[in-house]
Amino acid sequence: MVAGPKLVKRALGKELSKEELGGVGVHGGSGVADNIAVNEDDAMKQVRSFLSYLPRSVEHRAPRGDVIDPPSRVSMKLDSIIPKDRKRPYKMASIIASVLDTDSFFEIGSGYGKGVITGLARLHGYPVGVMANDCMFNAGSMSATGAQKVMKLINLCETFKIPILNIVDEPGFMIGLEAEQAATIRHGTNAAVAAASSTVPWATVVVRKMFGVAATVHLGPESLLLIWPTAELGPLPVEGGVEVAFGRQIAASPDPEGMRRQLEEQLAKRFDPFVIAENFSTHEMIRPCETRASLCDWIGLATEAAD
Repeated sequence: MVAGPKLVKRALGKELSKEELGGVGVHGGSGVADNIAVNEDDAMKQVRSFLSYLPRSVEHRAPRGDVIDPPSRVSMKLDSIIPKDRKRPYKMASIIASVLDTDSFFEIGSGYGKGVITGLARLHGYPVGVMANDCMFNAGSMSATGAQKVMKLINLCETFKIPILNIVDEPGFMIGLEAEQAATIRHGTNAAVAAASSTVPWATVVVRKMFGVAATVHLGPESLLLIWPTAELGPLPVEGGVEVAFGRQIAASPDPEGMRRQLEEQLAKRFDPFVIAENFSTHEMIRPCETRASLCDWIGLATEAAD
């Protein structure tokens, strides 16, 4: 806490305990504390795990761990993990676990910016920074706290020369009054600048949505860009595009909601990731179950090039 109970009472006339001012309930969700430990042993375990991904100093390369998980491991469940109903959520944690080395993901900041998952992990033994959208929270939209969380990870990876793996399913920056009051666009553009300014190897896998200005947060310079057949990319999601392009027709319709749904369904069917792949907007479209193998190839080549 910045100031204890006595000073707060004297200055603001409010009686609060130390726990109420600076305990887990406050800073577990504020972003001041990245992770919460249940006891001292757990805290030391988390510290050792965190440090295991980092080099001895910024002058060294982060060490490669033991290769105990073959890059050829295939997870067939990834081929059907994205629901056919584009509005249905799924567990991004399952994708993360399937792609990375087994049990290697160390999550950072799970208590705040919950639309985004960040952490450190290993891929074919190499340390990587991981960021991914969690569609269970506001469809994975990037909030002000989510953008700050992403920028913190990018800066950490940039400092210690750790490659970044980004798994994307994001409809854009969070919108609405609360998002505007939180200065989401300011924090979001700061995150975009951090991404554009990064120099570490960067791989982006679009598993479903990547729309709008927020898409720039997910692309580092010379980023490897892979997409799944379920990918949707563009300036706006279908719902927002329909409202902007057909607002007058919808308002004049005898059944505005019916017309809106009809237009959304028609345009959603026109999304074709093969067109995106064919016009060279991405490096490659891959089968979801082959994601790990593709990324293991990338991390090996990227690390060799950096050395």
